[in-house]
Amino acid sequence: MTKQTPDLNPLKRSVLYVPASNSRALSKITALDADCYIIDLEDAVAPDAKEEARQSACDFLKTDQGRKDNIIVRTNALETDWGKQDLISLASAGVKTVLLPKVGHADDIKGYADIISDINIWVMIETPLGVLNAYKIATASERIKCLVMGTSDLVKDLRAKHVPGRLPVLYSLSHSLLAARAAGVDIIDSVYLDLHDNDGFAATCKQAAEMGFDGKSVIHPKQIDVANEFFSPGAEEIEMAHKMIEAHEHALKKGEGVAVLDGKLVENLHVEDAKRILNIAGLITR
Repeated sequence: MTKQTPDLNPLKRSVLYVPASNSRALSKITALDADCYIIDLEDAVAPDAKEEARQSACDFLKTDQGRKDNIIVRTNALETDWGKQDLISLASAGVKTVLLPKVGHADDIKGYADIISDINIWVMIETPLGVLNAYKIATASERIKCLVMGTSDLVKDLRAKHVPGRLPVLYSLSHSLLAARAAGVDIIDSVYLDLHDNDGFAATCKQAAEMGFDGKSVIHPKQIDVANEFFSPGAEEIEMAHKMIEAHEHALKKGEGVAVLDGKLVENLHVEDAKRILNIAGLITR
């Protein structure tokens, strides 16, 4: 599989889960500032509410807000009673991106892809098998645009514990991040479940941003601004990005392939990263 080009728009600094069964929450999306929204048909919906939730999601997809590129729908797994019909109904309703849960093998993607066509795919990495096969999964289809970590299920399967610093899952996070970057797709960090622990949530955002994740999964509107802040470049980073691009362009005009800025070499790879930073800051669109 050829290495993919990352899907840079829409931004993914904050990705809010919204239960499809909660019509009130769906109606509030337009007033929120998350970069992306995952309309959830899986874990957030009780078994006896699955079909009604699916219909709510389909109705939402037909609205102006539902047709936007930043709306993703998490389906039920294909092997469940609802998974296949989720895909069929969502495709008919015009869904642009689906999030597939508990993917463990690259072959799992084919089962979904055979039902849906021309629809972007995000993939949950939330099991030990999914982590070990993350690169094969990420390169299973050119329609795969993003991996989403799910450490709640992962911690359970590992028989580990949720602890500050997330040591029990750091390998899994790093391994999946490496797989995403090698495949050329984006990757989103997992949710933080304690809504009362603001400091703990901020700490995981900081950790994930430093590791290289593109954004954070959030489960409440109050977490959005914090995630957006940690996954946005600061003023100094933006200023340096501008300087790198300008220095490199000046060097190219002189017929030189590299520039020197503040005593450091600036090559094309640095320019690409500078443009990525400015894209996140909303200053350029790639």
